[in-house]
Amino acid sequence: MASSTSTIQSKTGAQMAEKQPVSFWHRYKVGRILLYLALTFGAIVAVTPFVYMILGSLLTRGEMMLRKLWPRDPIAGLQNYVQAWNEANFNEYFVNSVLITTITIVGMLVVCVLAAYAFARIKFPGRDVIFGVFLATMMIPETILLIPNFLIVNRLDKLMRPIGLPWLNNWPSLTIPFMASVFAIFLLRQFFTTIPDELWDAARIDGAGHVRFMVQVVLPLSKAVLFTVIIFQFIGSWNALVWPLVVTSKPDWRPIAVGLYSFISEAGPELQLMLAGAVITTAPVLILYFFTQKQFTEGIATTGLKG
Repeated sequence: MASSTSTIQSKTGAQMAEKQPVSFWHRYKVGRILLYLALTFGAIVAVTPFVYMILGSLLTRGEMMLRKLWPRDPIAGLQNYVQAWNEANFNEYFVNSVLITTITIVGMLVVCVLAAYAFARIKFPGRDVIFGVFLATMMIPETILLIPNFLIVNRLDKLMRPIGLPWLNNWPSLTIPFMASVFAIFLLRQFFTTIPDELWDAARIDGAGHVRFMVQVVLPLSKAVLFTVIIFQFIGSWNALVWPLVVTSKPDWRPIAVGLYSFISEAGPELQLMLAGAVITTAPVLILYFFTQKQFTEGIATTGLKG
């Protein structure tokens, strides 16, 4: 009896051991299927506006009024891009956006790299307190700062206009206020802190100071995070709309996003032209991300990780 009982128990234990992995793998597969379904749904939600924008830009005005979703003649719809480029004077706006974005990115890199390096590698009294105050400013909505920033720019315009460098209706008001980005300083600082102190000690033995160490050691190791802040700054400067409308009253320095307002008339908005202009406006951002997506993903993934 004892031997038969032990045999039955061993068989039962073996059967339970066989069933447990099956149930585990079953739950694992179900979980992965649900994860893929959720990711697929999120991808569809994210891509749908872009697809609608591209298809809508190829519709005629009659098809847009009838709320068609698919253009009857996509080749003929390409005329919307030519009409949008000519009517909205996108040539001038495009050049303005390129100049504004380039100046802002160059200034941002100089200011933010120096500030982030100081917060990360140089010890000075009140460093952590000042950095905490910097981070606290990220909690303030941009709309609240709109009027104070305009008053400051207006005062600077009165001071600089007599020497031939006006701020309003000119590039300084569109670029200089955005060269000190708290988010970029935070992102760079978090990455700079991950650089081993042994490299700094070796650089000091070779007679290098902070500037040489930053240029020859820190920046070459920080290409990924530099690409990340450049992309963020490019998107912000390229898509700027409210601030350019506040500080400019002439089209001389207005960016491309302001040109989309040209399609709003008394008869109503030209939606197909607005969508064509939106595609033209979005294309440079997508092209930039396409060529730098690897560095962008690496910069986001490694920022702030000690290793």
